[in-house]
Amino acid sequence: MEEKIKRFLEIMDESERIVFFGGAGVSTESGIPDFRSKDGLYNQHDVQFDSYSPEYLLSHSCLVREPEVFFEFYRQKMDTRGIEPNITHKVLAELEDMGKLTAIVTQNIDGLHQKAGSRKVYEIHGTTQHNYCSKCRRDMGKDAIFNSTGIPTCPHCGGMIRPYVTLYEEGLPEDAVAGAISAIRQADCLIVAGTSLNVYPAASYIYEFHGKHIVVLNLDPVGVSLNPDSDLFIQGKMGTVFTRLSEHLRHIL
Repeated sequence: MEEKIKRFLEIMDESERIVFFGGAGVSTESGIPDFRSKDGLYNQHDVQFDSYSPEYLLSHSCLVREPEVFFEFYRQKMDTRGIEPNITHKVLAELEDMGKLTAIVTQNIDGLHQKAGSRKVYEIHGTTQHNYCSKCRRDMGKDAIFNSTGIPTCPHCGGMIRPYVTLYEEGLPEDAVAGAISAIRQADCLIVAGTSLNVYPAASYIYEFHGKHIVVLNLDPVGVSLNPDSDLFIQGKMGTVFTRLSEHLRHIL
């Protein structure tokens, strides 16, 4: 582990166009559960929702067919407004300020990268931090759903307010996807962290990378082929790795 972290720091030093591709594991150390681990959202048992699959509860079908169920689940499980960024979010923002990190591509919807200070963030699954009216398309701010009961409706036209989140059965936001792929193609280093790479099409975007180094950080092995001469896999907690990177950056500045 120690030798791998040292190699990671060397790669960070020599890289100038780093892109970070992150999943749910990036935010677990802030207290947000991931989806598929044994303690993840999909394995939590709640009598109120046990008759539904988690995928259905976060689907376009549920939003349309059973909006009361959708919004009750969403309010209980998706409210991250009081959650703070962890060391990984903060160090990534610092790398951007240094001019070494060019973009973050995130599958997360919690907004913690922006809260930490990152500016170039491609949210390919949308975000809980914005809501809009499905009828008149007006922006409704970040609190409209969480501060409501029942089915939230637009005060202007009466349309249903919905989150700016990509639900199951919906296409990914085209602008975010285009920006993410462009950034990955131009990177000289790609950090893939906190993701099992099981969610498509997002997981396929890493194959747009043709730079020098891929670094994978995850608690479990992931299904991506690495070049032993140039790439690196660190199996462990991101907080440990990014704490060392933070200390390293303090030392060289």
